[in-house]
Amino acid sequence: MSGIHEVARRSGVSVSTVSRVFNGYADVSEATRQRVLRRRSELVGVILYTGEEHPDIQHPFFQEVLVGLKHGIGSRGYDLLLFATEQPGSSSGKPHSYLRRVRHHRVDGVVLMGVDLDDPEVEKLLASQTPIMGVDLELGGPRASYVTSDNLTGARLAVRHLHALGHSRIATISGPPTSKAGGDRIVGYRAEMQALGLESPPGYEQPGDFYAESGEAAMKALLALPEPPTAVFAAADMMAVGALKAIRDAGLRCPEDVAVVGFDDVAIAGVISPALTTVRQDAPALGVAAGRSLIEMIEDPQAVAPVRVLPVDLVVRESCGTGRSTRTSV
Repeated sequence: MSGIHEVARRSGVSVSTVSRVFNGYADVSEATRQRVLRRRSELVGVILYTGEEHPDIQHPFFQEVLVGLKHGIGSRGYDLLLFATEQPGSSSGKPHSYLRRVRHHRVDGVVLMGVDLDDPEVEKLLASQTPIMGVDLELGGPRASYVTSDNLTGARLAVRHLHALGHSRIATISGPPTSKAGGDRIVGYRAEMQALGLESPPGYEQPGDFYAESGEAAMKALLALPEPPTAVFAAADMMAVGALKAIRDAGLRCPEDVAVVGFDDVAIAGVISPALTTVRQDAPALGVAAGRSLIEMIEDPQAVAPVRVLPVDLVVRESCGTGRSTRTSV
């Protein structure tokens, strides 16, 4: 049963009446309006967008967050509703309005992932009284907060580890700078390089988008430099996977010729060859934290959940020169 039908059932009014309330029509009595608005649907909406070129939920990080989110809200009696997202200028011709969809489906709160914070429709949603939680999105609004990992510290830990192994020519394949995770990880890379007295020559900061294809392209560009790096910090495991492919295709070896560190510790990191050294973030825990914080705001109209930053740790595997797996916490 959809959110709007459930609200109609619980409120004892017709679906058309619920629709008129949600769309702000004036020809509904105040008593009926309040009866409709005060009924919870016990639904949480998820708006996830990572670009038209990438299927949203196929990235393992988002899959793990969604699993954690399901557990986080399911334990409180709520269900998930994953919205189909359309960005401005899409070929569908359908109107783009997150707020309209939220009201139509009568969700009690919303989790945002991967959306553009400069999108006017996101701004409208944040300005509403809808409880909203972001995952790796620095949200601000009357009833909005977010959860994230300690991305800056994780990036610094990766660079520090490579330097401790004897590397000084350390490059990075960064994530999208407009994303909080991508921005924080490039800041962390630069900060640790500076703290160690290391230079980052032109070309040592290659852009990526958290997916394998961009990691492969970036690694090819790094290997083509006059003085290529001997170590690379990839700001996502999937980009590190792409980088490993480029290293193999060039006839080089990892870690003998180029050491690689990723970020995420998705499932594939421990089973590829060489097994990937990576900064582990707890993606399911991000989902659980987002879900529970959102429920707190839903059930307490005066509450605004605090920002939560989850810790990370380094998992050392073969791609940095060791055949055993060890973990270093920060």
